[in-house]
Amino acid sequence: MSATKVTAEIIRRMKGQKIPALTAYDYPMAKLLDEIGIPLILVGDSLGMVVLGYPDTTQVMMAEMEHHVRAAARAKPRALLAADLPYHSYRTVKEAVANSKRLVAAGAEAVKAEGGRKILEQVRSIIAAGIPFFGHLGMLPQSVREEGGYHVKGKVESEREALLTDAQALADAGAFAIVLELVTPPVAREITEKISVPTIGIGSGPDCDGQILVTTDLLGTFPWFTPKFVKPRLNAADQMRAAIEEWKKSI
Repeated sequence: MSATKVTAEIIRRMKGQKIPALTAYDYPMAKLLDEIGIPLILVGDSLGMVVLGYPDTTQVMMAEMEHHVRAAARAKPRALLAADLPYHSYRTVKEAVANSKRLVAAGAEAVKAEGGRKILEQVRSIIAAGIPFFGHLGMLPQSVREEGGYHVKGKVESEREALLTDAQALADAGAFAIVLELVTPPVAREITEKISVPTIGIGSGPDCDGQILVTTDLLGTFPWFTPKFVKPRLNAADQMRAAIEEWKKSI
């Protein structure tokens, strides 16, 4: 990646390219990802599980998101630094804009929220406030309790139609990119071909414009759970255990 600062508009113009995106929840990981040249870094509410030990993302609070955004922002990445609006922080337009501004004040350069047409008024208001918006469709982790688990979306025609309509609505509203999580690969490909902004897949097949992973899944630093669709590229937890055991024996 060049020294040019990556903006939401630059990510939008990367449509058709393979866009790598990863999560970071602190200064050293954000700095490392930026040095490697990852153009899009997300301070995801997945930190609830892999950093804070919550059972899902629904317990993550705004103050916790702000804390981790501040830490990642201190790396001053060239990458675009986006942040998740946590559960129940964008139920109304007023809440959505106010909490987006809080994340921006903490150092985020874009915000992400889950949903399509149901949150369209919030999306438009966030963008009208001058804050770039990152969409998220498919399996919505913040809805895990209502839906009784994590389920692949797009298997039936009604879900396919809803996903296509939601994606187009978000693109038309001004989202600069859209995460597609656990969407069937044929539907993810169809969405990618039909909308004008990049799709960033996670567990949705190879045909999205980009891919995003929770970095701890990629590196194997959270060995107690790895999603089925992730192929860890490193078993860092075992290497860490070995190093600590070696040190323990040396003292």
